[in-house]
Amino acid sequence: MQVLTVFAHPGSRSFCHAVLERFDAGLRDAGHTNEIVDLYAIGFDPVLRPRDTPSWLTETIPDDMLDRMRLRESLLDEARGPLRRFALKRLIGDRDARGIIRLLRERYRPKDVLVQQQKVARAEALAFVAPVHFLSFPAILKGWLDRVWTPGFAYDLTPEAWRGDINGRQPKLTHKKALIIQTTIFDQRAYDAGLRDAMRTVIDEFTLTYPGIKHVEHEYFYAVHGADDATRRGYLERAYALGRQF
Repeated sequence: MQVLTVFAHPGSRSFCHAVLERFDAGLRDAGHTNEIVDLYAIGFDPVLRPRDTPSWLTETIPDDMLDRMRLRESLLDEARGPLRRFALKRLIGDRDARGIIRLLRERYRPKDVLVQQQKVARAEALAFVAPVHFLSFPAILKGWLDRVWTPGFAYDLTPEAWRGDINGRQPKLTHKKALIIQTTIFDQRAYDAGLRDAMRTVIDEFTLTYPGIKHVEHEYFYAVHGADDATRRGYLERAYALGRQF
């Protein structure tokens, strides 16, 4: 099976990186192919910027909302300098708003995002290895999801969704499964008391299952900073087993 593993920790000598290595070894020993995207190593930009706008526009935006957006005028206003404004005006031509959206999506979606989307599309299953930050992922991984999990790729938005109906978001991802492995600062008692349930709702269900991933599992390695050597060895053995059993 072709697996894509997204890793988010800045330290190549961290315990989280050791977890990644053991998980990768388990996958390969089980006969899987694993591509690792180390977000810090590649310098992935997690910040949504104006250049990401084409990734978020779809032709299913209702007419009245398109009218209020004044897309043509907004683009020309944002063009810096008279030469860019003139070139953009010629490029847009007499296209209507939906034609402008098609043009932007075809030509101007960020290349770094397209590269990541191609990696996701090639994979049959996904894995994420990262520490817990404020009951979620580190900012660089959250930003990866913000920029890569876009309409038209991870899900479609119907006109009803654009008007606020959550049931109007239609899944597009077809991956068989996803596994999340996260290291934590706090021990299992805190997660048993409700933290795990909160994270399950936001990450497992809304972020991964809702866009179409068939099965999601979430593994926690608790209180790694204060763990003794035996506990850490157990976590690394478990990471290897998760790869073998994937």
